[in-house]
Amino acid sequence: MSRGISNCNPGNIRRSRVSYKGEVHPSQDKDFKQFESMEWGYRAMFVLLDTYRVRYGLCTLREMISRYAPPEENHTALYIDAVCDVTGIGPDEPLNTRCREDMVPVVAAMSRVENGSAAVLREVERGFDLTHWEC
Repeated sequence: MSRGISNCNPGNIRRSRVSYKGEVHPSQDKDFKQFESMEWGYRAMFVLLDTYRVRYGLCTLREMISRYAPPEENHTALYIDAVCDVTGIGPDEPLNTRCREDMVPVVAAMSRVENGSAAVLREVERGFDLTHWEC
């Protein structure tokens, strides 16, 4: 089982001062956040990507993933290609981060890259529902 799955953190979100709903305090993992369930972990991914758009003006997969998985630590270009291939979304197409149709496939694809296995779609969808956004 991957670290992200065992932490219910499918996005492998690092520990930080930012606190998310459903987060386990304190995390037993010294580097990554832990969540009460996969749904809460997916919700955190949606919220983080929305923050990238709203706060930093990052609107495309290329921009978001380059911040989420920076090249100093990751094979960012391969990550972007993998998400684009699965979703059919171009790397420079603007995304509405509060739109279920756009973001559920993106977050599911990111989870697959992070964990090496397909996401359970109903958990990703429930994570989006926990944001209470509608587009």
